[in-house]
Amino acid sequence: SLLCCRAILERTPGVQVVDDPEHNQYPMPLHASECYDVHVGRIRQSLVFGSHGLDIFVCGDQLLRGAALNAVLIAEA
Repeated sequence: SLLCCRAILERTPGVQVVDDPEHNQYPMPLHASECYDVHVGRIRQSLVFGSHGLDIFVCGDQLLRGAALNAVLIAEA
């Protein structure tokens, strides 16, 4: 469900949920730049897959948080 997905994303380290349509807050590359966390939002039920899928916008700084940082985080875990 949408609420379950949102709750999981909000608890996930390295993820910031940016999803407040009333205040025009969505994940945007401009705001994700120079930030280690990945921004997710616009969490919606998929029009194509219905109850079997979700649509989510994801933005992140791919130069800052790339393969090297991910390798370090995996090694530390």
